[in-house]
Amino acid sequence: MERPSLRQLEYLVALAETLSFRRAAEACFVTQPALSTQIAKLETLLGAQLFERDRRHVLVTAEGREAVAHARRVLDGVDELARSVGASAGPLEGTLRLGVIPTVAPYVLPRALPVVHRRYPKLRLLLREERTPTLLQQLREGALDVLLLALEADLGELETQALYADPFVVACPPDHTFAKKKTVKQRDLDDAEVLLLEDGHCLRDQALSVCRLAGARETGDFRASSLGTLARMVAGGMGVTLLPTIALAVEARSKRELAVRPLVERTHSRTIGLAWRKASHRGEEFALLGAVLREMAPKGVTLVRG
Repeated sequence: MERPSLRQLEYLVALAETLSFRRAAEACFVTQPALSTQIAKLETLLGAQLFERDRRHVLVTAEGREAVAHARRVLDGVDELARSVGASAGPLEGTLRLGVIPTVAPYVLPRALPVVHRRYPKLRLLLREERTPTLLQQLREGALDVLLLALEADLGELETQALYADPFVVACPPDHTFAKKKTVKQRDLDDAEVLLLEDGHCLRDQALSVCRLAGARETGDFRASSLGTLARMVAGGMGVTLLPTIALAVEARSKRELAVRPLVERTHSRTIGLAWRKASHRGEEFALLGAVLREMAPKGVTLVRG
């Protein structure tokens, strides 16, 4: 039986991730006709249609999803083989697929990535920004190598490395009662209406837990899709919210639009860290990445070791 080539498997995964022949070809550094031809040959070889395509859309079929999952495992195995026997290979070289949650990515990566690239110029870092459940699924399927997220999520048997504690603060309009205080106590939130992120964000669950402890209630008519939207809603006078400290330099730059007050109970925080599969042999590399992330940590967080 003729076997698929590694190149065909790389094209398969790239097309499944981009859903675009043009973008997949660019990612693989080949021409679009060459990639298209190899995908067609792979479908013929496997005897299955892996993609539905027309002039506007590319969709992965059920058979395609199964093939992609197998292909990722094969490519991961080849990468592990190269790393394990490649004595001359240095740390953080080659491709590293990093998944990051939306409530961390825009506040951490712009500071840290330039340093990572300077120190490890042979590293090809591929980023994927998704919510926690999606990232965990992609990590377990082999589509990602390591995650940067809040470690309070249900991570199962994954290995983790804690980086820093990210305290919650209260954000409110400048004319709000809370703005007149230097700090806000948990009991001050009693019966307050709080704006939160929409379902699916782990930060929503953590903030909601604080609200319930304090006796606050969620504003039922509004849920934001991002921290930026949440901050703008609060600045517009729609209520108060809890923001993570790492977001303040971006989302609370203007004191005329948004007042920020620390919670007295600094135990109300989340722990930002890295998570990866136990079977991965790249733990030492992830520790190096974590060291840079600690070094370039946003202002206001507390470094932790783990």
